[in-house]
Amino acid sequence: MNTPTIRPPAVAGTFYSDRPDKLAAAVESLLSQAQDAGLQSVRALIAPHAGYRYSGPIAASAFRQLSPTGAGQRPTVYLLGPAHYVYVDAVALSPAAAFETPLGRVAQNRTAIDDLLARGHSYELHPLAHEPEHSLEVELPFLQATLADFDLVAMLCGQPDVQQVAADLANQLRPNDLVVVSSDLSHFHPYEVARTLDRSLLEAVVAGDMARAGQGEACGLQPILLLMRLAQLKGWTAHLLDYRNSGDTSGDNRRVVGYAAVAYVASPEIPQRMEDSQ
Repeated sequence: MNTPTIRPPAVAGTFYSDRPDKLAAAVESLLSQAQDAGLQSVRALIAPHAGYRYSGPIAASAFRQLSPTGAGQRPTVYLLGPAHYVYVDAVALSPAAAFETPLGRVAQNRTAIDDLLARGHSYELHPLAHEPEHSLEVELPFLQATLADFDLVAMLCGQPDVQQVAADLANQLRPNDLVVVSSDLSHFHPYEVARTLDRSLLEAVVAGDMARAGQGEACGLQPILLLMRLAQLKGWTAHLLDYRNSGDTSGDNRRVVGYAAVAYVASPEIPQRMEDSQ
């Protein structure tokens, strides 16, 4: 890998506070207001990535399901999201030794990154894609607040071979590792249109219907499909925790962005009905 560097925050002060005290208080407040669904063996999450003013409560619904791991069980979080600013072919990995937020630095798992690079052409080191990107960064303070200690593998997705990357992760994940997919849902539709589109996609996600989900609207659709395939390979089940849009959180219903929180668990549990969420 390239010379180790620190990837500094790109959207601190815009998407979330750049002051450590204010950021920590904001994240803790959001988490305290989110519901603990009582799920056991959470292995993966889907969470939104807008500014905390808009999607923070829904993101908190996802991360509220996590708890610190025990001593000697430092997990690796495989954090996947879309590349908004720089073209990415398949999966762009970062050579940075750590990602920094106002809450501190999160070390990358260099061995895990090298293992992915060795698996073939689906992966490349692409530091420029990571420099301006917010989709992964905004999830880190939530992870820092909920996990006592963890390593990171930052993965920006273009149009990867979903089957191949899912198989690679299925082979590489350790029992205590976590997968987090960062994605918003539909963009800039009227409120009721957005709810219809988003619920159709989320119904497909919960049902594990990749063909139907592939017709949905989400900026992180490829990472979502990748996680769905990974869940099939690992026997995980999906549970909808929260669905709202920016009309619910900001009050403007004219052109909204959809947000959802989904958790995947390793053992079957009673699924939550979609009508039980907002």
